[in-house]
Amino acid sequence: MTRPTLQIAALTAITLAIGGAPLRAQAPPAVTPCNAVKDLEVVCGQNAPEDLVVLPGDRWVVASAYTGAGGINVVRVSDKMSVRAYPSASAKTRFDAKTYAGCPGAPGATPGAMFTTHGLWLQPGPGPVHKLFVVGHGTRESIEIFEIDTSGATPIFTWVGCAIAPDPIGLNSVRGLADGGFIATNFLARGITADARQRMLNGEKNGELWEWHTASGWQKMAGSEASGANGLEMSGDGRLLYVAAWGSQSFFTLPRGAKTPARKEIPLGFRVDNIRFAHDRSLLAAGQGEGSSEIVKIDPKTLKVTKILHRPDDAAFRAGTVAVEIADRLWVGSYMGDRIAIVPAR
Repeated sequence: MTRPTLQIAALTAITLAIGGAPLRAQAPPAVTPCNAVKDLEVVCGQNAPEDLVVLPGDRWVVASAYTGAGGINVVRVSDKMSVRAYPSASAKTRFDAKTYAGCPGAPGATPGAMFTTHGLWLQPGPGPVHKLFVVGHGTRESIEIFEIDTSGATPIFTWVGCAIAPDPIGLNSVRGLADGGFIATNFLARGITADARQRMLNGEKNGELWEWHTASGWQKMAGSEASGANGLEMSGDGRLLYVAAWGSQSFFTLPRGAKTPARKEIPLGFRVDNIRFAHDRSLLAAGQGEGSSEIVKIDPKTLKVTKILHRPDDAAFRAGTVAVEIADRLWVGSYMGDRIAIVPAR
């Protein structure tokens, strides 16, 4: 069966970001200039904001930059002003060499270094300083760790360390842990063949989850094999993982720490990308359909699915990847383009 152009374009963008060869060249899709978009609220000035997190207080949104110059942006919710937070003149470095031994230094620190960003996860702090885990591509494949100080007029980013992914892992999403460790998804191995990428698109399991701690390093998680392991979240008690499988268009739960974990998997019917908790503690799963952006809510206890958004791709916005909730709105990221979309939450 011929695959939709959207899915080929999605995989092209992904493989370019993690060092693989694209399936085929893609002409840039027609895009409506931001000042001409009439039927959709958008935040422009981005470089493929593939993932988003909301800082405590709902005053700022952090956006990754999957293409272009890369880095990390912050967007002020009140007026949609976007600021490049890292690298920037205000950004700082405080390397935690004890926790992140073996990290060669801050990303983008050497001339010509490339630092595009992908998955994000925020660990709120007790005060104005919070921890951010970032999937980094470009010169190195890594998880980068930052502290964000929100006490001033604009959030200040401080880089504190990194963990370099073993070859050929191709990272996608990350979920931080309290001890400075994290869990990450291996979506698509670097240097993979076009045939193997196509098999993943057809639902073949090709990746898995990895857990990292200072003492143990990278460890593959038992029973976590998936087709295009993508978005990732964890229950409040830390016992259950919630995982998006992009290739098989499904979602599954995975008990953490079991030698033979009994996972539960449900089909969603679209390429499931990132997962975020909503205010009501349901899970917001966003991704791409057959030429559309899709968002559903999943009850983490019953796995009941409720459709929230089906929006056909157009010149104003396409290829939704993540949904985060602010008041009665959802901010929706994308793996392509220069904008975030804002839509009603219900």
